[in-house]
Amino acid sequence: MLSIQEYQEEFISYLKNYETLKEPKNLYQPIDYILALGGKRLRPVLTLMTSDIFNGDYKKALNAALSIEVFHNFSLVHDDIMDDAPLRRGEQTVHEKWDVNTGILSGDAMLIMAYQLFENYEADTFRSLAKLFSKTAIEVCEGQQYDVDFETRNDVTVSEYLKMIEYKTAVLVGAAMKMGAIVANASKEDQNNIYEFGRNLGIAFQLQDDYLDAFGDPKTFGKQVGGDIIENKKTYLYLKALEFSDENDRSNLVELFSSNPEDVNSKIELAKQLFKSSGSADATKQAIEDYTNKAFSGLDKLNISDDKKALLKAFGTNLMNRKV
Repeated sequence: MLSIQEYQEEFISYLKNYETLKEPKNLYQPIDYILALGGKRLRPVLTLMTSDIFNGDYKKALNAALSIEVFHNFSLVHDDIMDDAPLRRGEQTVHEKWDVNTGILSGDAMLIMAYQLFENYEADTFRSLAKLFSKTAIEVCEGQQYDVDFETRNDVTVSEYLKMIEYKTAVLVGAAMKMGAIVANASKEDQNNIYEFGRNLGIAFQLQDDYLDAFGDPKTFGKQVGGDIIENKKTYLYLKALEFSDENDRSNLVELFSSNPEDVNSKIELAKQLFKSSGSADATKQAIEDYTNKAFSGLDKLNISDDKKALLKAFGTNLMNRKV
């Protein structure tokens, strides 16, 4: 087993050798650009690590890991167009640096390229990877549509929100781990159980992202604290605050999240006060802990050594203690 940093280095080295600069340049340069922007590389690292955990050769999982990373970045290119976002990881988004049409077409090409990477595997492995990928890809699209729908709805429930983040974020984490298990020829039972571990950890990860967006340290968070509040996003924090608040505070919260004042800092502070006073902030931290523990409880079902279970638990714990 390697360290997380070593898996990252192995993956980045493989990514750099991935041939994306071809003709026509205006199709492939944006792909090279978004893939080079960095990011945590969390999902491909999970694919490599999981392959090792099930006694596979992690190097054989590099193409599956790259597929996950290409697909993830494809979704970001299209998400940025839908959100009209100017920046991604501190740099211009693809549609800003080039144009919207280029962003759409380059994104489309990335989705196809992600599938092509499975062609490096034998037939049975190819079939299993492609089947999982198709299921996951359509769920990510469904999650994105739920997210778009929620922007114009005032009756979003907590269960609907949890389903949205499961599809938009968590299923890709689960799939990244299951792909590593597939390449390692793990049993179907272990493949499904490691998927559930990743899925539950992915939900906890997204809930923590919601929490850090409001209460993270601006020096370490990596993006504007309070961004979700400014954009009137109906996150878990917001929905729980509505559920717990009295009629007066609920009315204030609804009004606040339908406003676009010039002084965004006062809006952020007022929202954070309501999140705290209602108990929503504590409820969100509890939900993060609950989904993390749910992920950990599933480790008992895996047919791997206790040392490897401890490694997965340590990874999850470190992920949940992040500040960014």
